[in-house]
Amino acid sequence: MSMVKSPPPTNPNPFAEILEKHPDKAGAYLELSHCVDSKGRYLHFDKLRFRIPSDLDPALAWSVVKHARLRQLTDVLFLGDPPKNCSFLYTPAMHIAISACDQHTTTAALEWMCSKIGETKHLHYLLNDLIEDEAISSSQLEGAATTTKAAKDLLKRKRGARTLDEKMIIGNFKMMNHAWDFREHALTLDIISDLHQVGVEGINDESYRPGEFRHDDNVVVEDGSGDVVHQPPPAQHLEERLKLIIDWVNTNHADMENQNYIHPVVKAIIIHFIIGYEHPFNDGNGRVARSLFYWYLFKSGFGAFRYIAISTLLKVSPIQYGKSYLYTETDSMDLTYFIDHQCRVITRAIGQFRRAYEEAVENMEKFNAFLYQSGLYGKLSEKQRIVFNVARSGKAQEFTITNVKDNLGCAYNTAAAVLNGLVEHKLFEKAKIGNEWVFNMIDANQIISGWKK
Repeated sequence: MSMVKSPPPTNPNPFAEILEKHPDKAGAYLELSHCVDSKGRYLHFDKLRFRIPSDLDPALAWSVVKHARLRQLTDVLFLGDPPKNCSFLYTPAMHIAISACDQHTTTAALEWMCSKIGETKHLHYLLNDLIEDEAISSSQLEGAATTTKAAKDLLKRKRGARTLDEKMIIGNFKMMNHAWDFREHALTLDIISDLHQVGVEGINDESYRPGEFRHDDNVVVEDGSGDVVHQPPPAQHLEERLKLIIDWVNTNHADMENQNYIHPVVKAIIIHFIIGYEHPFNDGNGRVARSLFYWYLFKSGFGAFRYIAISTLLKVSPIQYGKSYLYTETDSMDLTYFIDHQCRVITRAIGQFRRAYEEAVENMEKFNAFLYQSGLYGKLSEKQRIVFNVARSGKAQEFTITNVKDNLGCAYNTAAAVLNGLVEHKLFEKAKIGNEWVFNMIDANQIISGWKK
C-alpha cells in the first residue's frame, strides 16, 4: 500500500485570503465549500488535489473544504496517548447504509423474510451456509492461502486443521460464533481478550500470544513494501485506555433523546476502527476488530449480519481498506473516511445478501414444483426435502451426518436416516472417506430422467 499524501496546514479563515489575494477566483473556490463532492464522495487531500481546477491553489482549496466540514463534524471520543479527539459527520453513503440496515438486517426483518416462505427451515439451512463466509474471507484478507471451496469443506467436515491457514480459518469461525454467543453481554476486557484467544490459539502461540494484550511497542503496521504506515499508541496504559473505550461502547448512543446519537451500524464501524488503531494484540488485531463489529451489531438487534460477510468485499480491495485507516489518521482523526468506506462495503454486502435470499426463494418454488410433478414430494420427509433442495441449489456439494445434524438441529440418528433415505430414493450416493461417510447428490440429469420414467 503506497503512503498517502498528508493534508497541508488548514487556514482557519480561507475566504479572507481568497478575497484579498484571489478575488477573481472567489466563485470557483466557493463551489468547493461542501463536505462532499458532486458525486457524494468524502475526499481526502490525497485524492482531492487531483480533482480541483488547475488554476486554484490546492492548499487553499483544501482549507475551503475543511472549513465546510468543521462546521458539521461531531466529536465522538478520544483515542491514543496523548489523547486525540475523533470526530465524524454523516455522508450520503452512510445514510444509504443505515437505511439498508434498518430495512433488511434487523432480527425482525430476518424473521419476516423467513415467514414469507412456507418451509422456513429450507431458508435457514441455506442461510447457515453463509455463516461461514465471514470467517473464511476474513482469514483470506489476513493472508490465508486457501480457496473458499476448500475452506467450506474444512468447516463442514469438521476435520482437524492440517496447516496454519486452516487453523486461521477454524479460529476465525470460532471467533465469529463467540461474538454471537456473547451478544447479550456488555463489553469487557475479558470479552476482547477471549475473542482473541478463541480466534488465534494454536496458530502460532509464540507470535500471536493468545488473549494477551501487548506489553511493548514493537508492533507496527506495514504496507506491502515493508514501510511502516501505522505506529499504534504506546503499550503503556493500554488497558486503562481500553477501559475508557469499553465505557464508551457500553454507553447507549441509540437513544433518540441523546444529543450524541449514533446509529448502531456507525458505532459498530467506529469500534472496528478503534481496535485497528489501538492494536491491543501482537497479531490478529484485524480479525478481532471485525468480530467486535459483528458483536455490536448482533447486540443491537441486527441479527441478519450473521449471514452478511463484509470481508468478502474488503479482500477485493484491501488497499482502499487500508487507506481508509490512513486517511483518518492523517486528517486530524476524522473518522468519516473510515466510516464512509465501510458503509459503502456494507451496502454492497447487504445487496448480495438480498440477492442470495431472492435466489433461494425462487429456487425453492421451482424445487417444490419439480417435487410435485415427479411425485417425490409425498415420498420424502420434510428434512429430506430440505437437504435435497440444498444439494440441488449447489450451495453445498458434500454432506456428512454431523453437518446435517447441526444444520437441521436434530439427533445424529435422525440425520443419518435423512441421508441414507436419500440414497435409497436414488437421489444421493455415498462413499467412505477415512472414517466418515460422505454423501452427495447424483447427477441432476439422472434424477430427472429417472423420475420421468
